[in-house]
Amino acid sequence: MTPAVTAAVLLAAVTHAGWNAIAHRITDKLVGFTLIAGGGMLIGLAAIPFTALPAARAWPYLFVSAAIHIAYYVLLMRSFRLGDFGQAYPIARGTAPLVVTVLAAVFAHEVPDGWAAAGIAVSCAGLTGVALWGLRGHRPDWAAIGAALATGLTIAAYTVVDGLGVRASGTPLGYIAWLMAVQGVVIPSYAAHRWRGDLPGTLRPFATLGLLGAALSVAAYALVLWAQTRAELAPVAALRESSIIAGAAIGAVLFKERFGMPRIAAAGLLVVGIGLMLHAG
Repeated sequence: MTPAVTAAVLLAAVTHAGWNAIAHRITDKLVGFTLIAGGGMLIGLAAIPFTALPAARAWPYLFVSAAIHIAYYVLLMRSFRLGDFGQAYPIARGTAPLVVTVLAAVFAHEVPDGWAAAGIAVSCAGLTGVALWGLRGHRPDWAAIGAALATGLTIAAYTVVDGLGVRASGTPLGYIAWLMAVQGVVIPSYAAHRWRGDLPGTLRPFATLGLLGAALSVAAYALVLWAQTRAELAPVAALRESSIIAGAAIGAVLFKERFGMPRIAAAGLLVVGIGLMLHAG
């Protein structure tokens, strides 16, 4: 993995943690995700005239990814309703890299070498530590944990589908623009049906925050898609999940959730894992 790709994925990690924190901060999750998905749709539509059309072979991937992303949004909304940000976010993100490693080996024929495999395993150990620390002193909420785990499986699925799709598209910018435009329709349409004529009034108090989240979301995923055209899927997925450290810090600062020494140790494991993956590159 080149320094440019590494820097792009790390920037994506920070922006990703930022938009997830915004989504968690907005109390009504449907309001938050309507603004984020709808804002992403508007950004995608605005970008389409200035980007190339994805190649024909990329469209099946794009439509499948859009469906998976909708399931991801629904499950993430449920995870944030049921669990703390500092617990739900690490579990959801931390389950993805190992699943991506398996799926990438099967569908993209990308088998990591020893250094990359060790880095992914160590990183996942760190991510798991961040998540498990959130359970200390509490009876596990299995509904929240289940929703977060299911969210992680959708993350792994769309990561691989989009990795294959963006490579087939010939245009990362065109692919992300059309993906945002297609997937962004569903949740705002459901919200409009649910709230009927009161949609503008319901969204207005959170519009600025939600649209900021949309911009961060699009930027984060555009960076990841570009990186997937320059590096293998599994290391990119594992490196992107360094966002969990940013997410844990945000949870501690903004939501007054515990951080503590175990999470610091887990962050250290994640850094070691990233170093091993970069050694592989």
